[in-house]
Amino acid sequence: MEDIKMDSLITILAYVEDLGFTSQFEVNNNILVSLKTNHHFMPNQLKIAHYYRFEGESSQDDSSIMYAIETDDHEKGTLIDGYGTAADTATSDFMRAVNDIHK
Repeated sequence: MEDIKMDSLITILAYVEDLGFTSQFEVNNNILVSLKTNHHFMPNQLKIAHYYRFEGESSQDDSSIMYAIETDDHEKGTLIDGYGTAADTATSDFMRAVNDIHK
């Protein structure tokens, strides 16, 4: 992925959507679920194509991380989680189990 100005989560989200990452994902019961297709994925079925971390200017609680994910059936989308103290434990644990990570 090319270098872009990472000035906001919205800017990066629009950028990766233009690259085809149009699905949204969430972690439920230790499984990644596509909100677009309702397909379910385990960590070994994913590639993190890129990730972006944002730090809140006024509070660490505003920190977040966005993952651009491609699944083994070629579905591409994003997952957004808090970062640090704002992280969702289940989501963070699931993403730590993904071995195929690119930046």
